[in-house]
Amino acid sequence: MMARRPKFRGTFFVNRFFTHLECGNCGKSHDADRLQTTCGACAGPLLARYDLANPEMPSLDEVMSRRPGQFRFHEVLPTAAGGGTPTLGEGATPLIESRPLGPGVHVKDESQNPTGSFKARGMAVAIARSVELGATEFCLPSNGNAGGAAAAYSALLGVKVDIAVPANTPQALVDESRALGANVTLVDGTIADAGRIQKEKAVANGWFSVATLHEPYRIEGKKMMGYELFWDLGRMPDVVLYPTGGGTGLVGMIKAFDEMEQLGWIGSERPRMVAVQVEGCAPIVRAHHEGLDSAPAWENPDTTAAFGLRVPSALGDQLMLKGLRDTNGTGVAVSETAMLDATDRLAREAGIWGSPEGGAVLAAYETLRDSSWLEAGETVVLFNTGSALKYV
Repeated sequence: MMARRPKFRGTFFVNRFFTHLECGNCGKSHDADRLQTTCGACAGPLLARYDLANPEMPSLDEVMSRRPGQFRFHEVLPTAAGGGTPTLGEGATPLIESRPLGPGVHVKDESQNPTGSFKARGMAVAIARSVELGATEFCLPSNGNAGGAAAAYSALLGVKVDIAVPANTPQALVDESRALGANVTLVDGTIADAGRIQKEKAVANGWFSVATLHEPYRIEGKKMMGYELFWDLGRMPDVVLYPTGGGTGLVGMIKAFDEMEQLGWIGSERPRMVAVQVEGCAPIVRAHHEGLDSAPAWENPDTTAAFGLRVPSALGDQLMLKGLRDTNGTGVAVSETAMLDATDRLAREAGIWGSPEGGAVLAAYETLRDSSWLEAGETVVLFNTGSALKYV
């Protein structure tokens, strides 16, 4: 790829609330004013930290008076441009009360994001912040949706991106990324194989990788889902079920809840977080039920319609498992048949033609409901992370 001048650099002001980066595993601090990847001490994922006690931090009422969207509360996002960060309109997705699915059940429909999935949230922040810090050429492995989002925001910001996807990725996703200007390579194997190839290419070409949790800022966009749950409900839900591959959204929402407590918006209450995976590739669910602090890689993962869940090893495994423990949550692995049946019911009974990952979440909810893990009267949020149109 030939370097080109970005359309945007975002040097309008410094976000005075964004203080530093901190390793989520060992706690080591890292500078936030230059491009960073993972922790220099333990190679763990880095998390953005903010001065949440700053008296100039806006109140909840002020935040709620702003236009809904990803950058509504830009003080807790890392971009220097703040509310002026270029956007495609990501965020502010609907939280739909769906009584046909069960009492107290709500669906957070992330399919209504740009590029048709929740991946737009993370890439909106990661690409913009990295461009502010001087990056012009990006790369990543993807199961499809993250690649499409990276391509869209790279086009918006005038930079280049190279994407590697498994060869069995739906053609619609490959076509989307290419239409948006990305270079896309098909790789035999899983996203882990694609990741190894992209890591080598990043070193050889000087590209900046925006692979899941290999940089600090995709999680910052994803955490806004947690803020939105509070804004939409006016309180914390009791249970959140989330389809878990790389786990950025799960970790991000837990981070958002911790930030809201530091801001004084909520107390110590937390939703019980549920990681949902498929039986043919369930490293986090297995590790949780075995009481492990990290998740061994899943050997020979099965092919699944929910390609976003075919992640045999995740860099954020320790953070995910800690989050499940700290919130008294759990993990559920569903069968392929149960997932596909639930995807159909999500459409017929709730009017949401969602992704197989969304169907997996509904199937997991039904498993927990039937096992009495859920209590009567609880508010439960199911995440549909993408549009069925991406899978056709």
